This record gives sequence, structure tokens and C-alpha cells, in this order.
Amino acid sequence: MSQHRRRRAPARKPQHRYALAGGAFAVTVGLGVGLGLWASGGDGTPAGSARTASRAPSPPSAPDSGGTSPSPSRSYPLSQAPRTIPAVRSHTAARGPGWRPAHGERVVVSDASLADEGKLIAGELGLTYAGEKNDVRSGDVRLALSGGEGGNPESYTMTVRGGRVTISAPADAGVFYGTRTLKQEVHGGGTAPEGVVNDAPAKPRRGFMLDIARKPYTVGWIEDRVRELGDLKYNELGLHFSDDQGFRIQSDTHPEIVSANHLTKAQVKQIVDLATSRHITVVPEIDSPGHLGAVIAAHPDLQLRNASGVPTRGAIDISKDESAQIVDDLLDEFAGVFPGGYWHLGGDEYQALTVRDPAASYPQLAAAARKAYGPGGTVADLATGWLNDRAATVRNHDRTPRAWNDGFFRHTSVQPAKDIEVAYWTGKEIGARPPAEYLAAGRKVINYNDEFLYYVLGQPQTFVYPTGQRIYEQWTPRVLRGTQAVPARYDAQILGGTFAVWGDRPNAQTQDQVAAGIRMPLRATVQKLWDPGKPELSWTDFKALAGRLG
Repeated sequence: MSQHRRRRAPARKPQHRYALAGGAFAVTVGLGVGLGLWASGGDGTPAGSARTASRAPSPPSAPDSGGTSPSPSRSYPLSQAPRTIPAVRSHTAARGPGWRPAHGERVVVSDASLADEGKLIAGELGLTYAGEKNDVRSGDVRLALSGGEGGNPESYTMTVRGGRVTISAPADAGVFYGTRTLKQEVHGGGTAPEGVVNDAPAKPRRGFMLDIARKPYTVGWIEDRVRELGDLKYNELGLHFSDDQGFRIQSDTHPEIVSANHLTKAQVKQIVDLATSRHITVVPEIDSPGHLGAVIAAHPDLQLRNASGVPTRGAIDISKDESAQIVDDLLDEFAGVFPGGYWHLGGDEYQALTVRDPAASYPQLAAAARKAYGPGGTVADLATGWLNDRAATVRNHDRTPRAWNDGFFRHTSVQPAKDIEVAYWTGKEIGARPPAEYLAAGRKVINYNDEFLYYVLGQPQTFVYPTGQRIYEQWTPRVLRGTQAVPARYDAQILGGTFAVWGDRPNAQTQDQVAAGIRMPLRATVQKLWDPGKPELSWTDFKALAGRLG
């Protein structure tokens, strides 16, 4: 799971079952990825559910019942599951009026560590944040930690009963996601329906990656995306801030490489702090040993040259100790800027390995490989050793390393470190290996499938702008390459997925056009990461729901 917050309350056993007051029976709707319909209640909204509800006995009393609320009247219709994006996994229906915010009502917390979540939802719904309280009042929204060793920290239970709402979870991340569901319920229909939501994501990594190296974005725009991602229950924001076209964050160790248009460290901290408040981990990427043109521009002596002396675009000469030193300087420096638990090392498209005979074209690399790994050492071995060394640098900062799948090579005597996660994006590289090869080797993989999840500005080469409908109807986390899913036995090794925006032709769209273009793809992607099954709603209805939720 991702590294979310700087604080945790002592673990307590999670509560999984809740009650309806007065003995009113409950109906459990197993939603999968479905989105139920609101109950009719005099406002003309259609009743009914996409799946048949089955009766279940009343569960035992919830710890937050208070014992003072009247039983729900049987004159109320059974509630229907809330409509949210992503859809809640299950909802136990009940008879009652549900809950809607009213002026003067409170948000209270059972643990002071939930203050951030409480203040945020209070402000969003126009309620009063009252802090840590033990008393019970009509209209309360209560946030609580249920604890539980080993419980999914992103799971939560939301109980709407007796004119009150209780959101409980093993950790503050789950509580936060419960508040996102409540916010969407109110914004989408005015009322949170009576009953109990039990919800948790299928995949622990739900990401959005932004290439700010080739196309700079304003701080305000990035912060707007962070808020959007938080409301959609994403938990990673990738920042690709170094490439051939620019190095976009202030550096104190190597100020000479920084582009004129860049973010200051103070601005980055502002973004990281906002992301942290939304339980989003910012995952930085300094790609190497390729895509280092901005660094090479200030250090031309480090550029890789072939046997004829022709420079190789974007590639650093990994036979030189100075090349490793400058990249490690940057990794060490920016580990202090990005405190999250992950680091993307890149590793893709090193041009020395795209030629027919790397050893002949780059004899200095071949010589360095033999020196390091013996007579059989190859240029691919040297590149793998480079990746392992960079992984060791970030591992010293307690980061889990990640690299693009074309940074892993076949038939090398040097093997990539086992803890380097595979960011699988393409099957188009030279010597492409199918995803199952990585999975069969026991590697953990994150899905960046370039056919579904790559929004490449200007649509160069064979890229086309992905649509939310295609993701919604055809993609799942197991579809790692092209349109075919890997066998189900590998599902647990696929940690999740990331929708990526690349700035290959930066002027092809304004940042506002990018925001509009990725709006529905982001919603479709997180729906399938939260629950990979076939959605209950048609694409038309899902799109209409997105319009209502804002």
C-alpha cells in the first residue's frame, strides 16, 4: 500500500457489521462495480436496483447507535445504493430518511488524528467541525478509527441511521475515502441513503502521472488535479520532471541543469502537502540513463557518443563515474523534497541498446561492462548494473524503486534487483517481452498500458487520445499490453494502474484542454481499479453520473 500520512492511531479491531435501529430488516446489495439507483421518495427519482436485492437478517447493533434515535418508519421505502465514482462495493439497504446536511450540524471525530479529514468534509458540506467529542447529537457526522491489525487501511464502513452518519475505518485513509463517498452522495442526490456501505479498493495503487518536463503546468492546475484525484480515491500522483526538454524543479546541488520555467521547492512542498492531505503519495521520476538531455545540456562531456564520435540524444555515458555521481546527487537531493515511499527510476529507451550491435557501436560501454562483470559482460549488463545502483541510492532513503519495463533486459548475467517494480507501458520496444514473463519471474507490476492509459499530446507516432468509454468497457488491470488480459493467477502481482499524460508535443493542447480531455478517462480508470468487474451502468449512464457529481 502507499505511504499516506505522517500519523497513525493505535490499531483496534475493525467493526464489520452494523445494525438498523428498531429491528427493521436490512437488504444487502452486492454491487461489485455496480452503481445502484436512488430510491423514489417523492422527488421523481426512479426506484430499483441494477441487481436483485436479497434479504438478510438484521446485524447486531453498531457501537455508535447511542440508543436514543427513533426506529426508521416502515413508511419509508428501502434505500438504494448510492451513486458514486468509483462505485461502492456493497450497500446494505434500510428503511429510513437517510441523511442530508443542515446548517449548524456537526462533524465530530473519535480520534484527534482525524482532524484533517473532519475539517475538510465539514467545510465541503457546510457543517461545523466540533473536534473530538463523545456525545451524540442528531445530524452528526462521526469519523472514527476502528483499528484492526492487518486490516486494509483503505477500507471503510459508512453507516447512515437515525439521522446520523458514522464513517469508520482501520486507518485515516479509509476514513478519508468514506468522506469522499459522503460528499458524492450529497452532491449527486442531496441525501446519503439509509443503510450501510462497506467499501474497499481492489487495487492498492491508483495513479495519475504528469509529464511536467516537456510541458510545464501551473501550480494551481496541478493542485486542482490533486483535489480531483482525491475525490476520485486515487492515491498516487507521478511527476516526471526531468527529460530531454527540461528539468523543472529547483535544484540546489546542480542549479545549472534547471530550466528557466520551473517549480520552486516551496511550490513543490505546497503540492506535496496538499496531496498528503488527500492521502495521495507523490512519486517523483528522474529518468536515467536515457532522457537526460536537460542534464547533458549543462554537462556535454557526459553525453554518450558512438564509435564515430556522434552524440546519442538524451543518453548519458554510463561508463563514466561522473555520470553516476550527478544522477545520485539529484536522487539524494530530491529524496528530501518528496517524502513518499516510492521512486520511479525510468530506465527506458537507452539508445545504446536500440542499435544492432551495442558493443561495436559503443566500445567504451562494452569495455566498462567487461571490467565490471568479466569477459562475458555486455552493454545490457552494464545498463542493468546502472539501474541496480540507482535503486540502491533511493533504497537508502527507504524508497521502493520502480522502472519502465523496457529497462529490464533478457539474457543478462546481471539481474535487476527483485524489489524494483515493473511499470509496464509498452510491447513495442526492441526485444519486447510479454507481461507474463515479468509476472512469471515473480515481479510486481503496475499497469501503464500505452494503448489505454497514455494521453500523449499531439498524438505522435501511433498514439491516439484514450477515451473514457474504451477504458470503461474494455480495460482491466490485467490488460497490461494491447487488449489481452494476462492469466488470472497473476492478478495479485498487479498492484494497480496509472493513467499518464505525456507532453511530446506540448503546444498541441492548453493545460485546460488537457484537464477536459482526461476528465472521463480518469473516472473510468479509477472505476476499474476500484473494482475490475464489468460495470453495472452503461457508459451513457456513467457519463451522466459524472456530470451530476461534478
